[in-house]
Amino acid sequence: MKPILRNLSCAVAISTLSLAMGTVLAEKADSSQSHEGTTEKAYEGAPSTIEASSAKVTLTPGAPPVTEEEFEKAKRIFFERCAGCHGVLRKGATGKALTPDITLKRGTEYLKVFINFGSPAGMPNWGTSGDLTPEEVDLMARYIQHEPPMPPEYGMKEMKATWEVIVPPEQRPTEKMNSYDIQDFFSVTLRDAGKAALIDSDTKEIVTIIDTGYAVHISRLSASGRYLFTIGRDAKINLIDLWMETPDTVAKIKVGMEARSVETSKYKGWEDKYAIAGTYWPPQYVVMDGDTLEPLKIVSTRGLTVDTQEYHPEPRVAAIVASHERPEFIINVKETGKVLLADYSDLDNFKTTMIGAARFLHDGGWDSTKRYFMTAANKSNKIAVIDSKDGTLEALIEVGAIPHPGRGANFVDPEYGPVWATSHLGDASIAVIGTDPVNYPDNAWKVVRSLQGQGGGSLFIKTHPNSTNLYVDTALNPMTNMSQSVAVFDINNLDAGYKVLPIGEWAGVGEGPKRVVQPEYNRFGDEVWFSVWNGKDQTSAIVILDDQTRKLKHVIKDERLVTPTGKFNVYNTVHDRY
Repeated sequence: MKPILRNLSCAVAISTLSLAMGTVLAEKADSSQSHEGTTEKAYEGAPSTIEASSAKVTLTPGAPPVTEEEFEKAKRIFFERCAGCHGVLRKGATGKALTPDITLKRGTEYLKVFINFGSPAGMPNWGTSGDLTPEEVDLMARYIQHEPPMPPEYGMKEMKATWEVIVPPEQRPTEKMNSYDIQDFFSVTLRDAGKAALIDSDTKEIVTIIDTGYAVHISRLSASGRYLFTIGRDAKINLIDLWMETPDTVAKIKVGMEARSVETSKYKGWEDKYAIAGTYWPPQYVVMDGDTLEPLKIVSTRGLTVDTQEYHPEPRVAAIVASHERPEFIINVKETGKVLLADYSDLDNFKTTMIGAARFLHDGGWDSTKRYFMTAANKSNKIAVIDSKDGTLEALIEVGAIPHPGRGANFVDPEYGPVWATSHLGDASIAVIGTDPVNYPDNAWKVVRSLQGQGGGSLFIKTHPNSTNLYVDTALNPMTNMSQSVAVFDINNLDAGYKVLPIGEWAGVGEGPKRVVQPEYNRFGDEVWFSVWNGKDQTSAIVILDDQTRKLKHVIKDERLVTPTGKFNVYNTVHDRY
């Protein structure tokens, strides 16, 4: 029961694409089409990491009979296929609500048709596609007429039961114990292996493989650049000390049942002091000690939507960034459309500023001055601009279909001055937005250019202060010639359009989907790295280009590179350079 591109709910990221891998996609589609249904189905496809057996059985009087065994099976199907869009509690996330007050009125036969054949509004054809058997279609039609089972809450007691300090701070190195240029390390998600690889940019060799949570969504660095934080979709956080002779985990914790975001304090005087993680379930965030991950304060995000002012029981925490202007974390609350400015200067007297933006807040990044947070409200087709200095909403900007910027891309447009750009999942456009209200006031907070890329299904756009190239992936486009390549624009001649680089072909990995995802620069901006993400049992690779010539420089192949996806350069991540 997951809607396609019209009902996007998963937070970013590349770690949510598991059903896309290994799927044979039709190549005969018209490249000019948005491919909304196909790309969202791929994007939304990963199952929830919530254990279905943990949700309590609740049968509803008047609903069609469901045995206890059937109920357990239906729970599993729902968490694996439906919860990402409709919400764990079926109250509606970016998908429609599926609660008994609605479904009982529809009846079993109507619901069976809907589940079996789908709908033009975005519901996949679960039955006719073969994903569900006729018996399973009938079961799910009966199941969603009962009250949704609620997974258990996850609080301080549960967190502390998983919290482990492997190497206490006083036993850690007092200086860097290895000879690596750790500032130019790449932390690479090995999605299906539940690991992360640390790769040395100089030698292009894997320094170490570290066990992490499942499908690490992001890697974040402490302000000092010493500590690396990873968070898996299963809400497991690793704190990794890069100063050790061989970098390794020094503390870990599980902060919920499903999660996407982690960040550390960066404001002057508060560097490395705190870490924060946001969860999908339960809908909340937790502030932790930056050296040990000890959980200190948990805050729920349940509340009212920004537009209709209706209560939502499951507003998930998406992106979190650390303010450079104040001792604050900036937190996107997805389903309610609110941005929270959480002041961490006094946890006992905790203060939060609530900014109404637009529903379905997802990911985003800073403008070049690091004052304005540019964040996508993806299903609202908007970019919200948050002024972190004044603590206000600066603008809401209409863009293309389902913006998915990653952190976005900052550069100086030859005509419009400083800009920030986002690509889109739902169409081929690239929105270029003016970001300098002082020197270019007429351009500020407006789409000054709408470039046309290869197609829809883009997840990441990237450039670097030392580069004149702008790279755009199309990892979720249904046409393999697009999903296995990237478009690159010359920033000094944007009107000339893009050139296509066949990254998947250059990888030389053989058979497989070979999705090319997330361009990421090295520290100096003279190399750009791409993940060639193949199936779990197929050969994947990292392809490295010389940025100036756009020519192949190196291919990293290693049997340990299992489904590499996100890559995060230490220096660029510390300094929010993109």
